[in-house]
Amino acid sequence: MKLTKEQLAEIKNQQSQQNTTKRVTVPNLEKVLYEAIPALDHGFVRVIDYMGDDTSIVQSARVSYGKGTKQVSTDSGLIKYLMRHWHSTPFEMCEIKYHIKLPIFIARQWIRHRTANVNEYSARYSILDKEFYLPSSENLAAQSTSNRQGRGDVLEGEQAKKVLELLKNDAERTYSNYETMLNEKYDGSTIDKNKKGLARELARMNLTLNTYTQWYWKTDLLNLMNFLRLRADHHAQYEIRVYADIMLDTLKRWVPITYDAFIDYRVGGTEVSAKGKAIIQKLIKGEKVDVDSSGLSKREWNELMIAFDLKDKLI
Repeated sequence: MKLTKEQLAEIKNQQSQQNTTKRVTVPNLEKVLYEAIPALDHGFVRVIDYMGDDTSIVQSARVSYGKGTKQVSTDSGLIKYLMRHWHSTPFEMCEIKYHIKLPIFIARQWIRHRTANVNEYSARYSILDKEFYLPSSENLAAQSTSNRQGRGDVLEGEQAKKVLELLKNDAERTYSNYETMLNEKYDGSTIDKNKKGLARELARMNLTLNTYTQWYWKTDLLNLMNFLRLRADHHAQYEIRVYADIMLDTLKRWVPITYDAFIDYRVGGTEVSAKGKAIIQKLIKGEKVDVDSSGLSKREWNELMIAFDLKDKLI
């Protein structure tokens, strides 16, 4: 990831600010505030602003005036209770805003999470950066034979080389055509002074989906955790998971008590249906159970066995 001199100067200026506030601040998150944390080859994640901390969640749950004489352990116990019993409103009292640079195809997947305020870089107004995402060799995989939206074995040798060349050449060619249609280069210079450029809102439709875009993405803590529970999971697409992992670290810096509860109950925990619960209870008692009498489908049965590490019972 490369930042321009102007971008570096802006970040330095933002980080040099000394503001006095009566609002709660989180020193560990302040350390990375405004910093451009690299993601993929040209992307980044920046925390731009935030509101609240772990105590804000507790305060909201109790509808109290302040910290009083409570201990951290008391806050931890309450937050774990809220997480364990799927309470939502107290977590909505905290908010965070990110500045994110990401490939367009990941942005289109990301925007399906409709619980955030989003303002994207306008290609109707400005020219998109001449930057494209190209997968590293270890992330260039074939289509999975068992999962329609997943990856299989990594491509190797000449096939991998050919695919990367196609991705790179297509992106560069369409961007060159984009500049030609605009009659304007990425650096702002005119290609032909005797010609008019096509409207930016039309020229952009020629670009490939691995072109980078940027946006500001603001959400509350509850919906951030909902996003991370899905996108930081090992089943998620690699490219969006890179961003989710970075954001997971900012979550840990921001609300460490909530982070621990989130990892315990959402990421590391599992949900069990009434039928699944009955099966586990029978297994604990040493009773014989099979998929035919369980009332579960084969897929449900295997998911339950994997969740409890009972791989010898997979079918």
